[in-house]
Amino acid sequence: MSADRKAKIKQDFIDARGYWSRGWDPLLDIAPDYFEAYAKFSSVPWKTGTLSPKVKELLYIAIDSSMTHMYEPGLRVHIRNALRHGATRDEIMEVYQLTSSIGVHAVTMGVPALLDVMRQAGKDAAVGRRAGSVAGFL
Repeated sequence: MSADRKAKIKQDFIDARGYWSRGWDPLLDIAPDYFEAYAKFSSVPWKTGTLSPKVKELLYIAIDSSMTHMYEPGLRVHIRNALRHGATRDEIMEVYQLTSSIGVHAVTMGVPALLDVMRQAGKDAAVGRRAGSVAGFL
């Protein structure tokens, strides 16, 4: 694919999404058709959606900071974008607080499974005073 075609794909992405990350360069270089398809797909909410750009960037922050994704380069891009669209530090912190609740499932699922397996193995699964408050919460 020609350099002019790649430059057009890049510019189309910038026009639709409002930014460019150098992290996209390798993909654009080796798989321009694929990147073009991705760019079109990922730009749909930016062309036809009803959410404000700030809210969209806050959602990207939630995705990139979630324990199932944890993509710091994208997180930094979307923090800059969110700030540019008027987000505040406190709004971004609230997104982190909401997103961090995903991790609580390690405990809400893990502790009952631990106690069950311990009981099945004939081990003492009694919950002590310290753990009682946690077990009571679950």
